[in-house]
Amino acid sequence: MEKSDLIRTEAYVNGAWQKAASGKTFDVTNPATGEVLAAVPDMNRKDVRKAIDAADAAWPAYRALTAKERSNILRNWFNLIIEHKAELARIMTIESGKVMTESLGEVNYGASFIEWFAEEAKRAYGDVIPPHTKDRRLVVIKQSVGVAAAITPWNFPLAMITRKVGPALAAGSPVVVKPPSETPLTALALCVLAEKAGFPPGVYNTVTSTESSEVGKEFCENTKVRKLSFTGSTPVGKILMSQSASTLKKLSLELGGNAPFIVFDDADIDEAVSGALAAKYRHNGQTCVCVNRILVQDKVYDTFVEKFTKAVQGLKTGNVLEKDVQIGSLINEKGLNKVKEHIRDAVEKGARVTTGGESIEGLFFQPTVLAEASGAMLIAREEVFGPVAPIFRFSTEEEAVQMANDTEFGLASYFYSRDVNRCWRVAEALEYGMVGINEGIISTEVAPFGGIKESGFGREGSKYGMDYFMEIKYMCFGGVNK
Repeated sequence: MEKSDLIRTEAYVNGAWQKAASGKTFDVTNPATGEVLAAVPDMNRKDVRKAIDAADAAWPAYRALTAKERSNILRNWFNLIIEHKAELARIMTIESGKVMTESLGEVNYGASFIEWFAEEAKRAYGDVIPPHTKDRRLVVIKQSVGVAAAITPWNFPLAMITRKVGPALAAGSPVVVKPPSETPLTALALCVLAEKAGFPPGVYNTVTSTESSEVGKEFCENTKVRKLSFTGSTPVGKILMSQSASTLKKLSLELGGNAPFIVFDDADIDEAVSGALAAKYRHNGQTCVCVNRILVQDKVYDTFVEKFTKAVQGLKTGNVLEKDVQIGSLINEKGLNKVKEHIRDAVEKGARVTTGGESIEGLFFQPTVLAEASGAMLIAREEVFGPVAPIFRFSTEEEAVQMANDTEFGLASYFYSRDVNRCWRVAEALEYGMVGINEGIISTEVAPFGGIKESGFGREGSKYGMDYFMEIKYMCFGGVNK
């Protein structure tokens, strides 16, 4: 691995680079090549507790900074992230298997949250309420919630951190980040830049560990942690919610998805193919908002399958560091085996492979299309998290909505139609926190990101994002007219 000032092999706690107290480490590998990239500290609950204590000790002074002072530090951090974009993207690519073009895009996307919340820090407005009696004045203010813990996933090693810590830091809350064991190097690189940006010691902390369940318990049960934000699977989210009950922790949970992509017979088919390609194969299908089910109306089904298959066949798989490569590796053997199992199950139950369907080498897998998919298949119920696109048939608008909503998840959804009345009807009927209408890429820092049902609760980004890291305080001033 090439040397870089951003590559660190120690955790960052209380303004210092630290090893695990036990001395234990774990290896970080490149999923595309199998190369061991680095060894980082394998911290336990005691190490994490020290980071929480440091954040709690830093809280009074940090929340006392003016909103503009916090804004200036965040703006410094944003500038540094953009300045080091190429370096950050390379680190992200070699530890996650994400292709270089997408990694560069993620740095811009991730940085946008820091830029956005640098501005929102100055807009945490309260209210003056008309009083109910003449001698009182009623005021509402917003204050920092306190120490915020963030548990982030491997598929967006940078953006899932900035989307959580941006609003927390803007609100005056110190943070403790636990990145995934697959991609800690990007998280630690952010620490280098956060330190340069000027965050006081203890305000920004990152702990690395393979003991995810133990770290999660510490976050949930430690009374000094006032807020926990988690992105990951629904089963783990439920565990964290249960463990947080003892402290009534304030939670934001962004959990699993089963995103439908509906193509009506009045859609622009070429646009729908382009949108589905982007929404399905981004990061090799390994994102929570990736399309998991493509639903196509009978009249245009065969045309869509033919055009979509041809488009998928044009995707380039190869060296993830090359800028024209569009499909990288899967993250690990478990992910590869899940892809294979879903395809095997679908074919046994009547699906037809129109392209792909085979491993290439290592953790690479051909981008795959399955025609004649049905609700009896595993892939109809489970998030495949890989480069497999099953295509289902439907006849009527009502059937499409029913099929789309027939899941416990409710994160992202998409549909294509040129009928404006249908667009309103279907968008309102879909039981999802986010709906893309004639668009396959919907994430942006200016709009709220989050789901409903078993995809969790809470919103990240947008003007709503800071509210989840703040408490509302009502103040009643009496005796004003005396």
